[in-house]
Amino acid sequence: MLDNWATIFSTNQLYEAELAKTMLADNGIECVIMNKQDSTYHFGEIEVLVPFTEVLKAKQLILEFKGE
Repeated sequence: MLDNWATIFSTNQLYEAELAKTMLADNGIECVIMNKQDSTYHFGEIEVLVPFTEVLKAKQLILEFKGE
């Protein structure tokens, strides 16, 4: 299913991924969260993915979201 999707944001905090997802969705960009964290020790990354066709727009929004 996610063959044509790219990771545009990763974090180790679920709330940051949820905020990024909400911001992208509010701007009309379809996105999903893929949680790759270990459930016991909470190491690993949580990724936000978007379709390849939305990568440039999504990356620009993420830069604004991160304050860069």
